[in-house]
Amino acid sequence: NQSSVARAYEQFDEAGRMLPSAYYDRVVDVMEELLRFTLLLRDRSAYLVDRYSERKAAAPHPVDRL
Repeated sequence: NQSSVARAYEQFDEAGRMLPSAYYDRVVDVMEELLRFTLLLRDRSAYLVDRYSERKAAAPHPVDRL
């Protein structure tokens, strides 16, 4: 999921904290979702980054027959 903040330069206080708003709520929603997916997918990176094209490129090439 993703979110954008229109006129973001107006959405922060002097201390750099985001002001309460619908944008803030949406950013928190997105971050909660990121956390949940991170927990669900932890220790599964080998499966998630295993791509056919990379396996194919790394495989030894068969000897060409004459």
